[in-house]
Amino acid sequence: MKTSAIITIGRQYGSSGRQIGQEVARSFGIECYDKELLEFASKDSGICRELFENNDERPTKSLLYSIVMDTYSFGYSSAAFTDMPINHKVFLAQFESIKKLAEKGPCVMVGRCADYALADLKNSFSVFIHGNLEDRIQKIAKKYDLSQAAAKDRIQKTDKSRSSYYNYYTNKKWGEAASYDLCVDSSKFGIDGTVQVIVDALCSFEKTL
Repeated sequence: MKTSAIITIGRQYGSSGRQIGQEVARSFGIECYDKELLEFASKDSGICRELFENNDERPTKSLLYSIVMDTYSFGYSSAAFTDMPINHKVFLAQFESIKKLAEKGPCVMVGRCADYALADLKNSFSVFIHGNLEDRIQKIAKKYDLSQAAAKDRIQKTDKSRSSYYNYYTNKKWGEAASYDLCVDSSKFGIDGTVQVIVDALCSFEKTL
């Protein structure tokens, strides 16, 4: 089974979005990029990886934070880039790395506004994976050995952070159906079923290219 698409996956925390992305990539024999995007962006920009991790899918920091942390960045020499707050530099570097990776061929990219970065590509297909809150609480509580309350708190904070980040840097709304080509409830379909839904949708999408 082959695809010529670049698949981008947005996901609620605890919805198994990363695993589903990996399985979709495996189905087509293509690469899946998640945290790897940070490594590529760091190498391309010369900005240390720690700054990418500190700003990973988190909303913009305060101006003071940006000024202080900016002393640790380096790489670009243009005046405009130099004067940018560090969170903007990190986003721009990541944005450029996503576009470069997409030029290499079909792949799956998880999170980090990849759908926005690749919106102009005809072969870009965006997916958002969500799930029942109770199911996600159970999953996160078990995975990280947390209480139900602690798991719920982590989920809500992570989703809020991802939403704020996405809404801040794009002209769309995180999690809204209109922002994506396909939205799937992994609680209803399960991991394997969600993968199959995406694969089937991609097969139909390929016919339009």
